[in-house]
Amino acid sequence: MSQDSLRQRAAELLETAGIHIDGPSPTDIHVQDDQLYARVFAHGSLGLGEAYMDGWWDAGDLPGFFTRVLSSHVDEHLKTLDTLIAHLKARFINLQRGQHAFEIGKAHYDRGNDLFKAMLGKYMVYSCGYWAQATNLDDAQEAKLDLICRKLQLKPGMRVLDIGCGWGEALKFAAERYGVSGVGITVSNEQTELARELCQGLPIEIRLQDYRELDEPFDAIMSIGMFEHVGVKNYREYFEVARRCLKDDGLFLLHSIGSNHAPSRPDPWIEKYIFPNSMIPAASQVATALEGLFVVEDWHNFGADYDRTLTAWRDNFDAAWPALSARYDERFRRMWHFYLAVSAAVFRSRRDQLWQLTLSPHGVPGGYRVPR
Repeated sequence: MSQDSLRQRAAELLETAGIHIDGPSPTDIHVQDDQLYARVFAHGSLGLGEAYMDGWWDAGDLPGFFTRVLSSHVDEHLKTLDTLIAHLKARFINLQRGQHAFEIGKAHYDRGNDLFKAMLGKYMVYSCGYWAQATNLDDAQEAKLDLICRKLQLKPGMRVLDIGCGWGEALKFAAERYGVSGVGITVSNEQTELARELCQGLPIEIRLQDYRELDEPFDAIMSIGMFEHVGVKNYREYFEVARRCLKDDGLFLLHSIGSNHAPSRPDPWIEKYIFPNSMIPAASQVATALEGLFVVEDWHNFGADYDRTLTAWRDNFDAAWPALSARYDERFRRMWHFYLAVSAAVFRSRRDQLWQLTLSPHGVPGGYRVPR
């Protein structure tokens, strides 16, 4: 097809989302290089993201642009070879086992603690805040951490496991506020070092370890924003590990992004640049994987709160950019903007959800009373 034909086809698709090429609205797309159309039709989201990183196009309100695209399902017209390859890899190859399990740590979480310190705020918690009563990011993250502790019914003297502990903030919070001790595991070297520093003086052990190696008793288990890296081929084993480590009267809280559609395919751009070997679980996959192992005491969805969390992260990132730019270049800045904008739009359009599942091995005697 000629460049004019491709532009016309793009204009017609975008029109269904209320987006115009070089239009006056903040959610309209402004094209700086007409090669964009061929690149996107050939490579879908991968082409769109790389073209944005290269400065080929822009939008005044990038999250708003993507919200329109996703709400109107324009993206579903761009099924390309890149999408198919990502789907087939995820379906037939166990991308999260053995040394693959540590790849996400090296590729994403080891980018630099300076970046995440600047972006995440007072609590270095890289997951959705709880905005029920909060008006800023730090309060939303504190509310989320306290909500998790209350759901787990933590009490002084309990020993708690955090699967995918990040920089140790959740265990640190639980130890300081609820008097527990614990073990946190991560596959990131950078996270391990800083988590040990942040938790110094507390009864907390931070390990660089694959969750499959765990086999010791805990009174409670939490896993916050890590399940997205487990992979569908490992969901059952993940829950089996949690079950063998949780005492019979304990509780397990799983905090994860989830899809309310059929099992989702990895996005080629996100797979290449942000979260390699990652998958968003469908409700059906989670429910199947925990059958016979746990009773679902509560399934809490506050996915809309992720939009506000991601918007706050972007504001923090932009405010810190003058300092960060000494280490990161302009292409990285555009890549990170694209990532945060797409992610905000996914939750704003309600295409993805944020779940907290509270699980017990045999059912809480008399029933579980749900904290909110």
